Amino acid sequence: MKMLRAFWQRLRGVQRGRQANDDFAAELESHVAMHVEDGIHAGLSAEEARRQALIKLGGLEQAHQAYRERATLPSMENVLRDMRHAFRTLSRQPAVTVVAVLSIGLGIGANATIFSMVSRFVLRPAPVGDPATLLTIRTAHKTDDFSSNFPWPLYRDVRDDAQTFAGVAGYYELVPASIGGYGEPERVWGQAATTNFFDVLELHMVLGRGFASSEDSRQVVVLGENLWKRRFHADPGIVGKAVLLSGRSFVVVGVVPAAFHSVDQILNTQFWVPLGIVGQLVPNLPPKEARDYHWVTVVARVRPGITRPQVRAELDTLAARYAKTYPATDKDGAFQFDQAGSLPQRDRSTMLIFLGGLSLVVLLLLAIAAANVANLLFAQAAGRQRDMAVRLALGATRARLQRQMLMESTMMAVGGGIAGVVLSLWATRALSALRVPAPVPLDLSVNVDWRVIVYAFGLSVASGMLLGLAPAWAAARPRLASALKGEEALARPGRRFTLRSFLVVAQIAMSVVLLSATMLFLRSLQGAAGIDIGFNPRGLLILSVDPRVHGYTAAKTVTFLDQLRERVAALPGVTAAVCTDVAPLSGGNRSDGFTAADQPGKQQAYTTAEMYMVTRGYFGALGIPQLAGRDFAGEAASGPKIAVVNRAFVEHVFNGKNPVGQHVNGPTGTYEIIGVVGNAKSRTLGEETRPILYRALNQSIDGDPSVMGYTLIVKTEGNPDGLTEAVRRQVYALDPAMAIYNEETMEEHVRTAYVLPNLAASLFGIFGGIGVTLAAIGLYGVMSYAVSRRTREIGIRIALGARPGAVEKLFLRQGLVLTLIAVVIGWPVSWMLVKIAAGLLYGVQAHDALTFVCVPLLLVAIALAACWIPARRASLVDPMRALRTE
Repeated sequence: MKMLRAFWQRLRGVQRGRQANDDFAAELESHVAMHVEDGIHAGLSAEEARRQALIKLGGLEQAHQAYRERATLPSMENVLRDMRHAFRTLSRQPAVTVVAVLSIGLGIGANATIFSMVSRFVLRPAPVGDPATLLTIRTAHKTDDFSSNFPWPLYRDVRDDAQTFAGVAGYYELVPASIGGYGEPERVWGQAATTNFFDVLELHMVLGRGFASSEDSRQVVVLGENLWKRRFHADPGIVGKAVLLSGRSFVVVGVVPAAFHSVDQILNTQFWVPLGIVGQLVPNLPPKEARDYHWVTVVARVRPGITRPQVRAELDTLAARYAKTYPATDKDGAFQFDQAGSLPQRDRSTMLIFLGGLSLVVLLLLAIAAANVANLLFAQAAGRQRDMAVRLALGATRARLQRQMLMESTMMAVGGGIAGVVLSLWATRALSALRVPAPVPLDLSVNVDWRVIVYAFGLSVASGMLLGLAPAWAAARPRLASALKGEEALARPGRRFTLRSFLVVAQIAMSVVLLSATMLFLRSLQGAAGIDIGFNPRGLLILSVDPRVHGYTAAKTVTFLDQLRERVAALPGVTAAVCTDVAPLSGGNRSDGFTAADQPGKQQAYTTAEMYMVTRGYFGALGIPQLAGRDFAGEAASGPKIAVVNRAFVEHVFNGKNPVGQHVNGPTGTYEIIGVVGNAKSRTLGEETRPILYRALNQSIDGDPSVMGYTLIVKTEGNPDGLTEAVRRQVYALDPAMAIYNEETMEEHVRTAYVLPNLAASLFGIFGGIGVTLAAIGLYGVMSYAVSRRTREIGIRIALGARPGAVEKLFLRQGLVLTLIAVVIGWPVSWMLVKIAAGLLYGVQAHDALTFVCVPLLLVAIALAACWIPARRASLVDPMRALRTE
């Protein structure tokens, strides 16, 4: 406590600064006066009395120094003094300071933006109580790394048997619903959870509470804060009131904070109901006691004092016990666990590769920017040789001079860090506005949080120290005799390859890597634009409804969709109105395995195919060519099941032979093939062409209803946007309570499918452009500096008869040599590193010949342009003026 009090007093002394020194000086002078007066009374002269008084006090300056050491923090005072000196020095050179701050700001801004993505998707824990002790557990097999959710009986076994957990909860990840409230009905997604879910998560409610243990089969609901504010105007009395959820009355028991929208932080769910009533909102679920149906996501809270190895040991023991007890379903079973809220395993590798590649690129960009600033600092150091020599001659230490110069570079870098964070705020807003085509609600928003601020500050300080270290060391060690005469030791005659030249070589070499990646992703975007998606999106309007969540039976849903199509088809300007379960390129769809039914005696490997439900006219509306057979023709729902397949399905299942009239077997039954259509992209642009089986919607809706709802596709020769309101009126004419969602034109929908190639091309394009520009500026700066240092030599050459062209070639050759050295270093490095991006490219190989031929040529051209301006200036030097140059 005494130490803290003493530290606080010293800190206050630092804050008081000059006033405290003035007060002490006045007090000390009064003591001196008293001693002088005593000396005079003792018979000493005034001079001798003052001398004796100073001896007794130990000297004025020594007393001041002792006071400063006792009352303040000398090291902090030195830092503050160096900061003031650095600020004055930087303010005297505003142009250099602004260029340096902007250069570092661009580099740190890019790094902060990418790190904000890392913080959001990799580092940020789930917004629950004590996230470090909350685990997500999945089932697995000893023979592979694939993991999945729990069957209900297995969840119950682990909940009852595990001793290392204080609580085990489960939830069903996605429950679609329509919710009432103020305004039109809205399609929302929620989750069904066990009654102990919020207790295990240790969530603090905004209002109300979580589920009670007796509410597993009651119609109660917990709302998300955003939904509460948007649909119910933040009604403070919402707890205890009934709300309509899919046409059913649910009593609100609580509201969770907006920060929590799922344990899986990418999902954006907005309500929670008890798991016991999930069947009311998600029909056709298998029996709850089925031990081979994996549908429950499990989270568990680790008991205090229990370690991860202990958890692993117990789960391994339980897996072995269940394998013996239930060999039919649990043989070779195992458990995997991660901290709750971490990136899902299904997305982890892709996301880590993408973020790792971007992180490498922005670090290269920062290195290029830092090299530019280091060159500026070297130029400053060369110009300050005389100043440094004078200081050394007057007694300054080299360490003090180095510390002051390091403070200058650090302050510039911190200023760049502040500018970078501002740039990152803008960039993260732009990233958050991007839409991803996905059939489920996702929260991909990115923002600048405290981790990003700390990272940017640490990166700024580290960059400032590192980039200023060499210039500070060189500037603080001048050759005194030469420096006092004005000769710069950093630019001695005859020295062609200086440290500044090596920095430029490093810049250009890194630019080779950066520009190679940039061109690859630009070529990838070009390749993505040329991908044949298999259908024509022009003139199409799409919107979705889900009659099932409004209590419609399968037959009533078919009737509703048929009536809706008829009404919309009769609207002016509409040429077709068709329905499907999921629009193509939505990022996910139902798939199953199929085999040809005419080869029962042979052991066939099944072919996994995408499955779509469509109505008559679907292929014509989307412009998918009919290759063989016929389209659907309104077959009876109870009749034999029929299907239309694409060409890829024919090649995989029937080896390219005509399948019309043939049958295929799948988990949902046997289908007769009535037609063949052209291939079309199903999930993403970059996927390999997938086999697709199109089913008649009215035959499939009963036994296999779509969880995503049903999509109406309207074709018009005019502007599809103009039809939106008219189509909405037809929906509400049939059912005023029907929620409408996913309204957009098909062209807008397809554009969202280009989000990844667009994002990669945009980010790499921006970073590559900045990096190459900075490298060109660095080369230009080196050549300009070389011209300025050799002005006298150039004047002599011209006076002796050298032609201007020869002078130009002299400097162009010097710049070209630096560029070629950099290209020779950077080209093989980029060749090796671009392999990381192979999985993110569309229609282009990682080792694209055009890229690796054009990039070196482009950089050489840019370098020649950067060198030509100083070289041209050198060739126009006036010999008489040059000979008078000091």
